[in-house]
Amino acid sequence: MKTKLFTLCIAFLILSCKEDKDKAETKREIQQYTINQFMDNEAVGGGSFSADNSKLLISSNRSGIYNVYSVSVKGGELTPITQSDSTSYFANAYFPEDNRMLISADGNGDEIDHLFVMETDGSIKDITPVDGAKANFYGWSKDDKHLYFGSNKRDPKFFDVYKMSIDDYSSEMLYQNNDGMNFSGMSEDENYFALSKTVNTNDSDLFIYNASTKETIKVNDNLSANSAQDFSKDNSKFYYTTDDGSEFSYLMSYNLETKEKKKEIEKSWDIMGSGFTSEGTYMVVYVNEDGKNAIEVMDTKTMQTIDLPDFDGKSITSVSFSDDEKWMRMYVGGSNSPSDLYTFNFETKEQNRITNVLNDEINPKDLVTAKVVRYKSFDGTVIPAIYYLPHQASEANKVPAMVWVHGGPGGQTRQNFSSLMQYMVNQGYAVLAVNNRGSSGYGKTFYQMDNKNHGEKDLQDCVEGKNWLATQSEIDGSKIGIIGGSYGGYMTMAALTYAPEEFDVGVNLFGVTNWMRTLKSIPPYWESFREALYDELGDPFSADSVRLKRISPLFHTDKVTKPLIVLQGAKDPRVLQVESDEIVAGVRKNGVPVEYVLFEDEGHGFIKKENQIESYSRIVKFLDTYLKKENEPLDGETKSKEIESETK
Repeated sequence: MKTKLFTLCIAFLILSCKEDKDKAETKREIQQYTINQFMDNEAVGGGSFSADNSKLLISSNRSGIYNVYSVSVKGGELTPITQSDSTSYFANAYFPEDNRMLISADGNGDEIDHLFVMETDGSIKDITPVDGAKANFYGWSKDDKHLYFGSNKRDPKFFDVYKMSIDDYSSEMLYQNNDGMNFSGMSEDENYFALSKTVNTNDSDLFIYNASTKETIKVNDNLSANSAQDFSKDNSKFYYTTDDGSEFSYLMSYNLETKEKKKEIEKSWDIMGSGFTSEGTYMVVYVNEDGKNAIEVMDTKTMQTIDLPDFDGKSITSVSFSDDEKWMRMYVGGSNSPSDLYTFNFETKEQNRITNVLNDEINPKDLVTAKVVRYKSFDGTVIPAIYYLPHQASEANKVPAMVWVHGGPGGQTRQNFSSLMQYMVNQGYAVLAVNNRGSSGYGKTFYQMDNKNHGEKDLQDCVEGKNWLATQSEIDGSKIGIIGGSYGGYMTMAALTYAPEEFDVGVNLFGVTNWMRTLKSIPPYWESFREALYDELGDPFSADSVRLKRISPLFHTDKVTKPLIVLQGAKDPRVLQVESDEIVAGVRKNGVPVEYVLFEDEGHGFIKKENQIESYSRIVKFLDTYLKKENEPLDGETKSKEIESETK
């Protein structure tokens, strides 16, 4: 018995020593990177195949602003197509039968997009040159001789549908939008047009316009959220998503001849999108799975899901195919990894990594993987959130935190890579990205819960997020702030005015502060859903104006007692610069520390890399000063701290 006990003690001793050794081995240096190192990451988008499948057309901000590049489908160096140092250009597509390229650009964030052609001789031609009119690319004709686009040049409020010859760039109108409809797709024979009409911010009606008979038929029977997806290649069926009778959207088909409807695919989350490849061999289905893209590619003959490449814990976030369906391009990433571009050949099974966008100076293990958490709000409503906890945080090393509020209303913070979030977390700030009531992706009941409750119940959800953070052992509950952009910026200001003692600092990125002015000054091309906005938020021209004034932070700046930083783009057409000018002036009257960062060449969001560097560094420096209460220089030497590895 004694021998057995002695043996057990020795075994326990050996095991304890091994655990101590393992702990020591898992400790490593976690670097804290400068903002310049973080922003030396590259952002890439697009990926249209050339006619011969040899190249992809993509957008990249590697030069500091977005330009258009081409790259071999097998990888290699990017070839610059545009080399602008002021206006950002974005890739749309290669032309179907030659090496011309369709690209787009606006006026430094004013959202007045035009379509341009990069000719084979290198010249750029504006093919939608009407001043003040927006143009949106809709796709190519079946015969590859025309392109389709939408424009509000006839009436600034509504978008008509045009067909343009790719030979001489002459165009004709296919559909004149007299009824405030939104064009949502067209059959390849140009006979059927899918049109949508926003009823309110939760619901929309779908219609099919028959160009031959001039007849318009409503597709949905009941009030619900309906969204056009695609037409079958034989022009016999129309596919759409609906939440009719369900919390989440599912995929339906509608027989254009018999009017028969059939449920095709249903998931336990929203089906966000679906479409066919060029020849109809595959159907792609996108599912919003708890704030994360889940993609299925299905063989349309069997409706069986085909196997996609495995990327070892990373997610395929989007796919598209070459016209002959032999190649697929994929974006692959996650909350802790910016998305890289890959290609895959269905015949040879060849897989190529095209980009490596993460700065080589950053160790991927130093980035933080988001965690989905849920907590109960004041009335028992369960609130989902995306949580980023710094590696260096522990019960012995508590860190400050920020409640992050997404834009909208009706947006959703998803499990995608965010340079600003990762930079804040790397610098020692936990981030709880709250999907407050009214957020999309969690069922239509949850989505509707903020109607006429803005700045009230959804704000309380954010306060409860702060309270949840304060209970976490790694968080310093006395140092919690709030941050958000657009509607999230409004929520930041609402928090500082209506719950002035709850948060310790506020970061307002181009946030609404005067709802009456914002709702009266929305861009004319928002006309199709203006009434829906008024229905959800309030009509500024009616008795609702009383409530809108009550929930507008501008009229309550005397309540603000906590430090504030405001960031704004001068060309923002949605939240006008005057919104930020006035809120800054109002809060400064209180003697409260206020910083104001204004970019003359940005709109609703900052896309130029130098402006992102400036804005992100100013945010963290502000937090270091007023939340962490450290006055360290931001761009000094790379710092490091010893922590226990996540693999422990």
